[in-house]
Amino acid sequence: MTLPAFTADGLLPMGDYELSFDELRQSMLVVGYPGCDPHWDVAWRLMLVDNLVLLAKELWEVGIEEIFVDGSFVEDKLHPNDIDGYFVCYEWPRKAAELRQKLNLRNPHKIWTWEVRWPSRGQEKPQLPMWHVYRVELFPHFGQGAGIVDEYGHELEFPAAFRKRRGDFARKGIVRLKKS
Repeated sequence: MTLPAFTADGLLPMGDYELSFDELRQSMLVVGYPGCDPHWDVAWRLMLVDNLVLLAKELWEVGIEEIFVDGSFVEDKLHPNDIDGYFVCYEWPRKAAELRQKLNLRNPHKIWTWEVRWPSRGQEKPQLPMWHVYRVELFPHFGQGAGIVDEYGHELEFPAAFRKRRGDFARKGIVRLKKS
């Protein structure tokens, strides 16, 4: 799949864009686009995707099928801070402990938790353990609020929250990962 050009506001146009990891690595989100700033950080973006691959494979191995990524990674930014995303988990919170255990058995750093956050130099908010190791944050979505509010002050669920830019609430697209 070829992604459409960024909007005038530097956002991926509204929509869900399904990409494999190979397609993502070759997309404008990683390699840039004709006429982009020569300081577009391809190496950093490739490293973020490589880290995302590791985490997504762990999720797929335990039966999670739907994984979405966005954040500054899907915006026209030279050096995104990280990759943000969510995965759909219909069995949460009933099977949260079991899922966390299965994921941490696969991960050498045991980073699968959403209850613990640590401060990081230069960051406004404390980050999840997975962010400190991979610079990727993937949150479970099971119909709960995301802790992000819309322009009217209503808390959004992850699907809606991740399809709007924070601050000005401009609508944007998102990438859905597909298995290769």
